[in-house]
Amino acid sequence: MDWWVILLLLITGLIGLMLSGLPVAFSFMLIVMAAMYFMMGGVSGLDQLVLSIFDSLTKFSMTPIPFFVLMGEVLYQSGLATRTLNVVSKWMGPIPGRLSVITLLSGGLFAALSGSTVANTAMFGALMVPEMQKRGYSAEMTVGPIMASGALAMVIPPSALAVILGSLAEVSIGGLLIAALIPGLLLLFLFLAYTVVRSALNPSLAPRYEVASVDVKDKWLSLVRDLVPMGAIIFLVLGLIFLGVATPTEAAALGALGAFVLAAAFRSLTRTVVKRAIVGSLRVTVMILAIIAGSGAFSQVLAFSGASRQLVQLVLSADISSMLILLIMLGVVVILGFFMEQVSIMMITIPVFMPIVAVLGFDPIWFAVLVLICLEIGQLTPPVGLALFVMKGVAPPSISMGQIYKAALPYVAADVVGVALIIAFPAIALWLPGFI
Repeated sequence: MDWWVILLLLITGLIGLMLSGLPVAFSFMLIVMAAMYFMMGGVSGLDQLVLSIFDSLTKFSMTPIPFFVLMGEVLYQSGLATRTLNVVSKWMGPIPGRLSVITLLSGGLFAALSGSTVANTAMFGALMVPEMQKRGYSAEMTVGPIMASGALAMVIPPSALAVILGSLAEVSIGGLLIAALIPGLLLLFLFLAYTVVRSALNPSLAPRYEVASVDVKDKWLSLVRDLVPMGAIIFLVLGLIFLGVATPTEAAALGALGAFVLAAAFRSLTRTVVKRAIVGSLRVTVMILAIIAGSGAFSQVLAFSGASRQLVQLVLSADISSMLILLIMLGVVVILGFFMEQVSIMMITIPVFMPIVAVLGFDPIWFAVLVLICLEIGQLTPPVGLALFVMKGVAPPSISMGQIYKAALPYVAADVVGVALIIAFPAIALWLPGFI
């Protein structure tokens, strides 16, 4: 059987099973089991599958995942994000789109603590929508910044999705987390710039209101009391990796421990919070590891069938520039984001794309950052963008799905601008990792 037929059967089979409602991990495992059974000699092929799963899950690079997930769950379940929101609000003056800007800044800060798009979107949706509606904000300036701040959690480290992507792409987890920091801040700046300019040009979208003055002493007290401890958690994770003091696993473990200590210090560490955090972490971690196991076996099937090698040769023989090939690969990720969730996209594309990236001489960490942003775009694009549905779930009935779609589009455009800047200036993603 020709390699392209095998590749087509594998991918269409995967998409078909996912569309049937079968969980992503089970879909991959069924396809891989069938492929290994028929291509690798029956039962001996299934024996190889077991070895492949063992090899995928016993890598040291997997160990940060449960700690990052646990850290985010503890901070989310304990409600510490409201403290971040209050600090930003006290320091923010009467600028255009003030509440939208507060949402974006607070969301960016909490993204560096939770790493969860769902948690960010749901939390800030519940906290900010009522206040924005009371101040007469339009649907565009209400739900748009909330969804954008949620999507930032996919890029700004420590992102759980970045850890999965780094594992699948077999690049340095610490390097990828550090590399995503400046691009994440760049996206936040672009979101803020659009929001402020749009609100200034059309004040009816985000009416100005009188801001109560806050005593300077109170500002600094809230900053030291509420925000500095959050910054300490960020330093435990990113700072120690950057300084070379700790591995990603050690930094993630310290971050999780710091989250427990911080929640206890603020008297938010109840028995219910601990139970919900541990149960939520177990569910997410098991799902992630099952997906990685299936993806590793999928890569092995592609290599055994010759599809990976033939696809690389096909790309190299094509009379097109390497930059056009890069744009095509990123375009595929974006288009798949219209119909599939992010982990599924990574599992399908990364095993195919990474050999091409290696042959074309692109930096794999730089490419992984670009893929991460393209995956973020999928969170904000219809019809299946996760942030869109989470937003609809927490928004009042008066805000329609059409309004949510429309509000997300400008921030998708900002993401595209961010991708273009990182392609034009690779140092945006590669400057910080160069110090590790």
